[in-house]
Amino acid sequence: MSTTIQVRVDEELKMKSDMLFKELGTDTTSAIRIFLTQAVDYNGFPFEIKKKTKDPYQPLTEEDMLSRLATARMHAEEGRYREADAVLSDVRAKYGL
Repeated sequence: MSTTIQVRVDEELKMKSDMLFKELGTDTTSAIRIFLTQAVDYNGFPFEIKKKTKDPYQPLTEEDMLSRLATARMHAEEGRYREADAVLSDVRAKYGL
């Protein structure tokens, strides 16, 4: 038996989360279902909750962006990356998507 949960969220947050989850190969409804399943399995939040120190919606400075790109390039040169298709395949297998 299924039930319905309704949640009110800011329109911009909904739009951004829809786009994010689509890029990850799923949808917002499935992501919420994954969250609830993991919360029950963890018997709590399935991630650390701590005080926010920086607004994640603020754009990066050019310096921060260049620094992150340099780090990403270094990791790639060291072979410290995974193909996106492999990551999505693992997520789909793990969560039955």
